[in-house]
Amino acid sequence: MYARNPSFSVRLPAAGLRPVPLSPTLAVNEAIARKRRAGTRVLPLGFGEAGVPIHPALVRELAAAADRGSYGPVAGSPALRAAAAGYWGRRGLPTDPGLVVAGPGSKPLLFALLMALGGDVAVPAPSWVSYAAQAALAGARPIGVPTPAGEGGVPAPAALAEAVRQARAQGREVRAVVLTLPDNPTGTLASAEAVRGVCEVARELDLVVVADEIYRDLVHDPDRTVPSPARYAPERTVVTTALSKSLAAGGWRLGVARLPEGPFGGALRDALLGIASEIWSSPPAPVQHAAAFAFAEPPELVAHVDRSRRLHAAVAGAVADRFAAAGALVRRPEAAFYVYPDLEPMRGRLFREHGVRTGADLTGLLLERYGVGVLPGSAFGDDPAALRMRVAPSLLYGEDDAQRLAALAHPDPASLPWIAASLDRLSEVLSGLSGTAAESASGHAAAGATAAR
Repeated sequence: MYARNPSFSVRLPAAGLRPVPLSPTLAVNEAIARKRRAGTRVLPLGFGEAGVPIHPALVRELAAAADRGSYGPVAGSPALRAAAAGYWGRRGLPTDPGLVVAGPGSKPLLFALLMALGGDVAVPAPSWVSYAAQAALAGARPIGVPTPAGEGGVPAPAALAEAVRQARAQGREVRAVVLTLPDNPTGTLASAEAVRGVCEVARELDLVVVADEIYRDLVHDPDRTVPSPARYAPERTVVTTALSKSLAAGGWRLGVARLPEGPFGGALRDALLGIASEIWSSPPAPVQHAAAFAFAEPPELVAHVDRSRRLHAAVAGAVADRFAAAGALVRRPEAAFYVYPDLEPMRGRLFREHGVRTGADLTGLLLERYGVGVLPGSAFGDDPAALRMRVAPSLLYGEDDAQRLAALAHPDPASLPWIAASLDRLSEVLSGLSGTAAESASGHAAAGATAAR
């Protein structure tokens, strides 16, 4: 052991580290966990995790490949790329496996794409928190473009064209626009007309379209088609997806990107693989094996995704009804497991009794006083003054896998005691905020949902 020398001091690096805040979705999850450890009653409505167990068949496939410790191709294994190509082909997007690139989650793939494309990027406002953050980390500046009511994830085409032209007039190089179909945070799915309009603008202004379709298989109406921009602008559209939402395998970290055909797609693949080779080398081999099985869509996984979709629709719809009954403006969710209510009708009371002026004030009040963890719309690029928030009820499905499996199997999961108790607690909190008596559970569905942004 070395003797301690009191006269010796360690010279620390000079100040000036790049400040990078924790992603708001992860930060609220950690805040909720701290409150829970302290014994506070909490409603975990902030973290966008699917909240259902991993299917045993996926666990079996992962275990079967656990001894695969070698590096593989940077783009991913041939089996995985062929399976992902088949997945897209069954959705009307014929895909060359040579233009599929896999990575350790769709987030790293999106970041690598932004780095490869260079230039600034247009993002919907509101949109998932990491688009703008990743653009900034890549040395670009995000350009927030408003989305029309009910068309979350897709900027208004005219507004997109104007924003890009203005940015270019200022000397900025804008090269891409990101779309989310279906959308996080609003839980809505944009129309084919909206997507086609954005694709026309992208062609006119020579923008690459990056379509994040990670929630594609969780549209609540199974007969509704997702209008992928790869149908309308195939020569310039990149599509990404992953295992983390429809199959609830977020911790496995495996995503895939579908690149466009032609010279541009080939050049983008080369750039993307170069970046990937320096960051993650290759996706984890055991997870790739399980992912190839997943993207082949065997019947047991198709049924599992269908049960998940119905569970998400039932509970998110019930949450929307509770907000509507309390007087909030809320559009009934159409996909995924998000609700995006607006408490603007309560603004006067919230200011008088709690000093709430902004969305962040409101969500801070909900967390600190009531133990309700949600995220303000401003975290997603929405107007900071708006009293909109993203609510993610998927962690209400159960405290353990037994409860979650029961929720997956139940024809009316919102009526299960543990889910119903959380919904009643939400109504109790909202009643306290609005000053109105909470409606009975049977009355919530009748209240309907008032359309809002």
